Amino acid sequence: MAKPRYKRVVLKVSGEVMGGGSSAFDLEFMKKLVREIKEVRDLGVGIGVVVGGGNILRGSQAQERGLSRVSADYIGMLGTVINGIALRDVASSIGLDLRIMTCLSGSGIVDIYVVEDAIEHIEEGYPIVLVGGTGNPFLTTDTAAALRAAEIRADALLKATKVDGVYTSDPMVDKSAKKFESISYKEAAQLDLKFMDRSALWICQQMNIPIVIFNIHEKDGFKRVVLGEKIGTIVEGVSDD
Repeated sequence: MAKPRYKRVVLKVSGEVMGGGSSAFDLEFMKKLVREIKEVRDLGVGIGVVVGGGNILRGSQAQERGLSRVSADYIGMLGTVINGIALRDVASSIGLDLRIMTCLSGSGIVDIYVVEDAIEHIEEGYPIVLVGGTGNPFLTTDTAAALRAAEIRADALLKATKVDGVYTSDPMVDKSAKKFESISYKEAAQLDLKFMDRSALWICQQMNIPIVIFNIHEKDGFKRVVLGEKIGTIVEGVSDD
């Protein structure tokens, strides 16, 4: 059996990916996702999952409707809690025990995020779902994912998207866009590529955490990235020359 390239990872899954068009949840996708999480866990890999909340309500949409930026961002954070609870339920149906942790104080439905407890869950073989963003407005779940990756000492941050990597421009709009197989943190910042928030990129650069951007809808994509297969784009401290 192939050995994993990464022993502990944070998987960032956007709310957009979790959504099902007219429905808040794409349950078939969520079933596929938890099966992959279980397969990767069974390889001996520690897993933290950070979920977005855009399928419930984007903070920017709430702001456009007249709410303050702070209130809108907190609504977005609560959306991530909803997604985490749904993911836990789907995981339970296949016998996978997910532990949900949040940095937002709540009603006891999910546990409060404590770094030491999160690491203990991972070392005991429980994948954790980290919800509530950073717990602060003005910061996105990309930044939350980078922070959690640093805190739980992850070997890599894997960003699951609908696109198979990082391109020179939006490949959905620009058919001439070129894909990067790899790129350095510095060059990604200089080119102002929009695959991740600048603050998240900076945290990963400071902590030397590789970022892999890949298409989550690709068959066994998560598992293949963990095993070191060259799919998607890797962002790390490679030379700019």
